Amino acid sequence: MSLVTRIRLFAALSLSLLMSFSATARSQEVLVSSSIDETISWLKSENFWGEEARGEQLKVPHALITGINPNWRVAAQKLTVPEKKEIFYRLMLPLILHANDMVLDRRAGLVRVKTSLAAGQPISDEDLLSLRKAAVLLRITDEETAATLNGTGDTLAAVIDEALYKLDVIPAGLVLGQAAYESGYGTSRFAAEGNALFGQWTYGGKGLVPEQQRKNLGDHRIAAFDWPFDSVRGYFINLMSHPAYEEFRRLRAQKRTDGQPLRSLELADGLINYSERGQEYVDTLKSMIRVNNLSIADDASFRDEPIRFLIGAPNAIEAAALKSRIEEMRKTGELEQTIVRMRLE
Repeated sequence: MSLVTRIRLFAALSLSLLMSFSATARSQEVLVSSSIDETISWLKSENFWGEEARGEQLKVPHALITGINPNWRVAAQKLTVPEKKEIFYRLMLPLILHANDMVLDRRAGLVRVKTSLAAGQPISDEDLLSLRKAAVLLRITDEETAATLNGTGDTLAAVIDEALYKLDVIPAGLVLGQAAYESGYGTSRFAAEGNALFGQWTYGGKGLVPEQQRKNLGDHRIAAFDWPFDSVRGYFINLMSHPAYEEFRRLRAQKRTDGQPLRSLELADGLINYSERGQEYVDTLKSMIRVNNLSIADDASFRDEPIRFLIGAPNAIEAAALKSRIEEMRKTGELEQTIVRMRLE
């Protein structure tokens, strides 16, 4: 991929470098990682590398990758298996925690609205609009029915209850295991070309065509995403809304009702329909979680720090060019617009 093409992609889709920022894009510091060694050095400097003591809570840097480095597929082949796995898990975990934080934020909003409704207090237009969107996104109602929801009545209360049932966190270790399994630790063609980390299917002529597409299943493709976080977001919505994963949601809700923590190995049993392999898939996934001690990530949380973005440029020359480009984008406001398009709030 040429430098010009990478810069255009950078402007349109991906920042393609490590950035740290506070409240606005104007105050961002920009650091560019141009090699795997630099990425590992950065992880070590953040004390986010090496074996975690069992039972200790992971404190995770709030750094989100914004694209899969085109060199990763080749570079990963030169790493030891433990190094490849650790880089993948370390860079994936912040994306998952960010998604779960968004889920918890929206759950808090639903609880607040439910409390107001029960007290006979009016629901704001903003809250009502959010509920209508959630009802469609979570496949509770269709758009036409959602548009008729008003700020009172049992119907709205039922929608809120259903949304709270479906909209809940997914244990980080489980997400890490599935991402590693479905994307080959980020080395699959779908990950490299479309930031696709979970093998989600799509129809309608969009997405990446599998090399062995089964025509009897229609024009199915692998969904492609602008950002790795979009892939994580899509996976979350899939597990929260698709009828195939009702057993997962039922198991999760039962744990909530019983006051038990949500654990990766236990909720993996609800994913028997994720693959045509059925129980064999679940058994393999649970084995990956055990062997790689991924359940420790179930208790991970972010450090109290500003959000940052992380990805590597292919080499030092392109890293320098991208750094110059990001400085221009900051001055024009294009950088801030790019961050807004990522929909991280």
